Amino acid sequence: MEPSNHGEGFGMNSGMEGASGGALPPSLTEEEAEELRVELTKVEDEIQTLRQVLSAKERHAADIKRQLGISPLSEIKQNITKGWQDVQSSNVYKKTQETLSQAGQMTSAALSSMGSAISQRFGEMRALPYRNTPSLRYSMPHSLSMPAMRSSSSFKNLEDKIVNMGKK
Repeated sequence: MEPSNHGEGFGMNSGMEGASGGALPPSLTEEEAEELRVELTKVEDEIQTLRQVLSAKERHAADIKRQLGISPLSEIKQNITKGWQDVQSSNVYKKTQETLSQAGQMTSAALSSMGSAISQRFGEMRALPYRNTPSLRYSMPHSLSMPAMRSSSSFKNLEDKIVNMGKK
């Protein structure tokens, strides 16, 4: 009896012969080898039957979904929504969200502090005697050049805050 070759390369001509090109392994008798060949043929036939049944079930499921009005697009949307919910409930997402929230709070505090320092500096500039000079009423006095501002205590304070913010 010559068994047929079924399925995905699991047939008689694929691997039943020994490495020496036809000899059976020493531990197998000819009768045992024949039994294994028959069993292999049965298993391959079962695999083929299961593939056919699975294919029929998939077609039937697709028909039912079509009758229910479930389109492939709605299935994709549902899968994406479920996936996003799974991501949001994961520990990694929660930790990342917490870290980003803390970073946002720190950034907000630093910008607020920087804004306060700038406001304070503008207040100091308004208090300078040059403010009442008619020609300089609405412009920054010439004596407050960038080198002069950099040596001011307010500028150094702001600079320190920015440097320290970067170290956190």
